[in-house]
Amino acid sequence: MARYLVEVYASRRVADLVEAVARAHAAATAVSSEGVPVRHVRATLVPDDEICFHIFEGPSLESVDAVVRRAGLVHARIVSAMDAVVRPPRPEEGSDLGRGEP
Repeated sequence: MARYLVEVYASRRVADLVEAVARAHAAATAVSSEGVPVRHVRATLVPDDEICFHIFEGPSLESVDAVVRRAGLVHARIVSAMDAVVRPPRPEEGSDLGRGEP
């Protein structure tokens, strides 16, 4: 399944975030039970900017949009997203750190 980032205008209150996440999970569960598998992965609140970023997995942008609307989240945009994880090198791979090389 593809990943999508949903940008939502949000209050700074943690209680509002908890409620929004609960609605997103419930909406994803409802849509999935209707035959379209969508999953709410996580949410990150940026309180100083009053923005929350929700990550969903689903078969299409349209399926995620349906979940977001059902959850009552007022969103600014939905975009395709990808994760990247940076891991330190394994000891056997060595590292260029501290060798004085540019």
